[in-house]
Amino acid sequence: MLTLSLRRLLGGRGKQFLALSLLTLTLLTLLYRSRVTKPQHEWDPHTFPSAEHQTLVRQRHSRPPVFGDHPAPDWSATAAQQLELNQVIQSALRTGHPTDDSMLWVSRRNSVVSAAKNAWDAYVRDAFGSDEYHPMSHKGSNMTVGGFGYHIADTLDTLLLMGLKDEYKRGRDFLVNNISFNQSGAVSLFETTIRVLGGLLSAYHHSGENDAQLLEMARDLGERLARSFATDTGIPPETAFLQQVGKPHAGLSSTAEVATLQLEYRYLAKLTNSMDKFRAPVDRIMSVIFKAPKYDHLVPIYINGVTGNFTGDDIRLGSRGDSYYEYLLKQHLQTRQTENEFRREYDSAIEGVKKYLVDTTPNQKLTFIGELTNLKHGPLFSPKMDHLVCFMGGNLALGATSGHSLANLPPQSLSARDREDLILARELTETCAHMYFDTQSGLAPEIAYFRWTDRRTNKEKAFDKDDQLTLPDGDILVHAPDRHNLLRPETVESLFILWRITREQKWRDYGWRIFLAFEKWAKYKEGGYTSLHDVTVVPPPREDKMETFFMSETLKYLYLLFSDDSVVPLTHYVFNTEAHPLPVFTW
Repeated sequence: MLTLSLRRLLGGRGKQFLALSLLTLTLLTLLYRSRVTKPQHEWDPHTFPSAEHQTLVRQRHSRPPVFGDHPAPDWSATAAQQLELNQVIQSALRTGHPTDDSMLWVSRRNSVVSAAKNAWDAYVRDAFGSDEYHPMSHKGSNMTVGGFGYHIADTLDTLLLMGLKDEYKRGRDFLVNNISFNQSGAVSLFETTIRVLGGLLSAYHHSGENDAQLLEMARDLGERLARSFATDTGIPPETAFLQQVGKPHAGLSSTAEVATLQLEYRYLAKLTNSMDKFRAPVDRIMSVIFKAPKYDHLVPIYINGVTGNFTGDDIRLGSRGDSYYEYLLKQHLQTRQTENEFRREYDSAIEGVKKYLVDTTPNQKLTFIGELTNLKHGPLFSPKMDHLVCFMGGNLALGATSGHSLANLPPQSLSARDREDLILARELTETCAHMYFDTQSGLAPEIAYFRWTDRRTNKEKAFDKDDQLTLPDGDILVHAPDRHNLLRPETVESLFILWRITREQKWRDYGWRIFLAFEKWAKYKEGGYTSLHDVTVVPPPREDKMETFFMSETLKYLYLLFSDDSVVPLTHYVFNTEAHPLPVFTW
């Protein structure tokens, strides 16, 4: 009917016009379909870059041995894991990058805010101004004679990001009006830097970068702590004195502690334009570390402040080792990926981790990162993994994509190393989730051991059945002294980053399940939250302390996990190791 009308309207030219119109319409339709219905990236999800991956694995295996005939696990991603990752990428590309403001996640995010307000209100009622909080005894304690704002500074940006403006103002006003760093007493250089200095800098940025009093507090504290860098090698001691005079005493320092000061001091240098005072000393630390001999880019957990060389008999990504590897990557990201020496050393270190530390359990097929001990005479592999190691899942994913969602990345842009890092990130975070879900309480222990087959004997190592968790054939083993839970953040940190990058719903679901377990067992009826003594029994006995990182990190990461991606986007911020988001910048 439409064709007949057109012919009558156009007379003898109708046929020609109609043909031309139909051709035009056909071409437009094909063009539209090519843009809308075809995948954004020409990519076959049923394949993976096997040749590139095989080259990567060969290179890893051919790296000169540093431990003699030690039978290294030599982990590498399987074909099944590669194809599973392809499915994750395909799903992310298909789903895109929607804004998720569903009522379910708004409600769950609000539940986290309520938990933070509960924790803050109890602290204010019982211990306002104190460095640490003890909910059961309704009191606080200080690390110096008068306290130095430890708890409040660590909590400020959480209050601000969650929209708790009155609570933020009360904490901020207390700091600037009542806290002086000009006091006697020794403090941890590392903890004070990541919690107090990092907290002040983050609060300064997220409040608009116009609060001169907060910045002045950060500058004053930074100057006092920076006196600790004045050793012959530049490697500081672990302890700092707020009123220190004279030269600091150099000795053995924790590797992680001296290599986890850089993000904060570099950002402070940027804000104050004080490169010599704040940037140069922490750059010098990294220069000494880069020159020091290593074990295939893996480092022992102590460094000698006199010689500048590593020492000790252990390599691990848990306590005293963890954030060294974290800050290698994050220093590269902090200055918009312009300082490539950090990235090169990070990639090499992760290759060492895969070669010597990553293994898989026999029953549940859980991927874990173990430790090396007895370096001087061995080494020996230990299937021990601190909960602290669970940050590594998120860190690997962050390194693989530089914080970009898979929905926004051409699959071809991911190298074989990026893909394998993503696979390891997902596998490791699944293991960390099991550390929660396989216990009676649904909360993770501080340290876990894993069923493991010794490559020297090809036999499964014996273990005490009393250490086994609830599953009859489970692979997670927990010794009695390691069953406590301090409300740590590392697993939910990785859940947050993996959700942002992969868009897999399960990471959010895991986070909600963990949050409910905290609510059930750690929430104290009289206000606040407590640590737990034994997560393998219910109810778990309580311990009278609420660590500052519960609000600074654990609840913040849960809040971000349930928030839209525009809230602290991963491509615009780096989180210091205490979860204080600092902006990326260039010098």
